[in-house]
Amino acid sequence: MNNQLVWQDRFNIGVDLIDKEHKKLFRIINRLFALMEQEEKNPWLCQEVIKYFRDHAMKHFAEEEVYMASIDYQGFEMHKRIHDDFRKKTLPALEKELTQTRYSADAVNHFLGVCAGWLIGHTLTEDRAITGRTISRWSNLLPEEEQAAMKQTIIQLLNDLFRLKSRLISESYGGEKFGNGIYYRLVYSAEYGKEWETVLVFEEKLLMSTIGQIMGSKTDQLNTVLVNASRYAAKQFVNCINERFPSEKPYEIKEENLLTYEQFQQVFERENPQFSLLFDTGEGYFAYCAIAPHLLDDGIGTPILAENAMNEVKKYVEKEKPVIKKKLLIVDDSSVMLQAMKEFLSPEYEVSLAKSGMAAIRCITLDRPNLILLDYEMPVCDGRQTLEMIRSEEDFIDIPVIFLTGRSDAESIRNVMSLKPAGYLLKSLKPEDIKKNVNEFFEKQNR
Repeated sequence: MNNQLVWQDRFNIGVDLIDKEHKKLFRIINRLFALMEQEEKNPWLCQEVIKYFRDHAMKHFAEEEVYMASIDYQGFEMHKRIHDDFRKKTLPALEKELTQTRYSADAVNHFLGVCAGWLIGHTLTEDRAITGRTISRWSNLLPEEEQAAMKQTIIQLLNDLFRLKSRLISESYGGEKFGNGIYYRLVYSAEYGKEWETVLVFEEKLLMSTIGQIMGSKTDQLNTVLVNASRYAAKQFVNCINERFPSEKPYEIKEENLLTYEQFQQVFERENPQFSLLFDTGEGYFAYCAIAPHLLDDGIGTPILAENAMNEVKKYVEKEKPVIKKKLLIVDDSSVMLQAMKEFLSPEYEVSLAKSGMAAIRCITLDRPNLILLDYEMPVCDGRQTLEMIRSEEDFIDIPVIFLTGRSDAESIRNVMSLKPAGYLLKSLKPEDIKKNVNEFFEKQNR
């Protein structure tokens, strides 16, 4: 059997009621995996198993929330909010697809990939946080009512300004890359002496189909005129948002920057945002991120002023011109390892980084890599589990994965290779040898 969720001790959080229910949800998912691997698939039986999973998940969420309330868990409200997001948004969207396609194999596989990934990630992070073993990733988001109001405001503005029918993809966008993007940062001075910061992310093709069409642009490439026009449209967009939220007064703009993707990543490495919303506009992706005060005290990007605006935009456009490179995704829980790998591979490859299995899945979804270099020994969701999640999603199954491992003994290598990756690399190799192996992998692919 190719696809199965394997229960491990690390999934136990030490609360018997919760651990038993997690095991049952794993078994239900595995039952569905088994059904999908049968040559003659039974749609009715798949439908019944999916219904059983949904009903059992709802029951589990309710029991877990009762337990959290009984111990006065401080993160109760945020945890319940994550449950609500899954039961009120994610599951209904998946079930709608199942119904519309009459439980097609693609729809069932989509259901499996999303639910299996969510179940593993939620169990190993948010559920473990109940016992103090980890910290919730989304502890700084603003109240749900404000999130919902912001979501509706942005959807309405995108429709009013550009006639785009948008839908929310994520309420906890983590800064993952989605194709070629423009990262535009605005810093507002606040009356209490601090700062409020907004970063807007536009997929390039979105700008081409909106601002570009309005300007009658005949090119599919960014240019200084288009970027400058987009800057002013973005300012107006943020001003419209501020005007609709009286508690957030439209303070004077203190600074604006055009960021590289690497600079944009620093936003999420240094502090969590209060709003981090990702939308599919139908013409390309758009993200709206609002950051707390004092995030970038050391500066990020060159401030755009009246006297240097044209020159800075010109330099940005030149720097951001697309260069066709193979895309690598490096997954490792060590920041030192990630940065070292990126430093010696980025001259030849477009390198994205992920510090966990769940972050890797988000990165793959938004910007499909040509090759994944995956750490085999990560502390939460390890390489085996991450590879299983990747292979459980039909759209990802053919992405080659090379394991990174620090162990060179025969038994460890056998364990790695039993998963049938595209290969493995020892972390002890010299940087030039790792790079040589990656180069040779692509050379073989091109033969």
